[in-house]
Amino acid sequence: MSDRVVVFYDYQNTYMQARRLYHQDWEAWSMGQFDPVALAKHLAADSPFDRHLQQVRIYRGQPDATRQPGSYGASRRQHAGWEKDPLVKLVARPLRYPPTWPKERAQEKGIDVQLSMDFAVMATRREYDVGIMVSADTDLKPALEYVAELTAARGKPRAEVAAWSVANQHCRRLAIKGRNLYCHWIGEDVYKRVQDKTDYTCGD
Repeated sequence: MSDRVVVFYDYQNTYMQARRLYHQDWEAWSMGQFDPVALAKHLAADSPFDRHLQQVRIYRGQPDATRQPGSYGASRRQHAGWEKDPLVKLVARPLRYPPTWPKERAQEKGIDVQLSMDFAVMATRREYDVGIMVSADTDLKPALEYVAELTAARGKPRAEVAAWSVANQHCRRLAIKGRNLYCHWIGEDVYKRVQDKTDYTCGD
């Protein structure tokens, strides 16, 4: 039986990494977006082992409808597009707005904690054989370390990570000291295949 792969996206972190690596600051904010399912299918197939994609989990902050109606509408349209695919499980949490907003940016709150918890709990429950974490946020390392301990104890599940890359340059990647944590390096050729250039700020 083929291994069940679940891909876990820290979406905003992954989007910003792609934007920094492949685009200029002056380019439209849609530059850096990607199709989570298309990329997840690539990652699941990027292995010599028999695997199949079971689920795509996307973790992201949700703008407030009254404070940022434009951003709220854009995110809802993007989310609706993702959720048309039955493989997708979207986990959205409200953004935190500091007292000095909008001078100070709104921040994601609890996204990394939720992603870490789900990554660890689903591993404990044997809900995946391979969990691929797509992020460069080091706050997620404890969850990777926990799953690595499970792997050492019982063989499965297996934790892997993924990160963008270009010729002679890699983005930051998650790693565990003393562990050989496999990284799927995603090249610019793959990025161009899964890039999503849709301007979600445009209403229907």
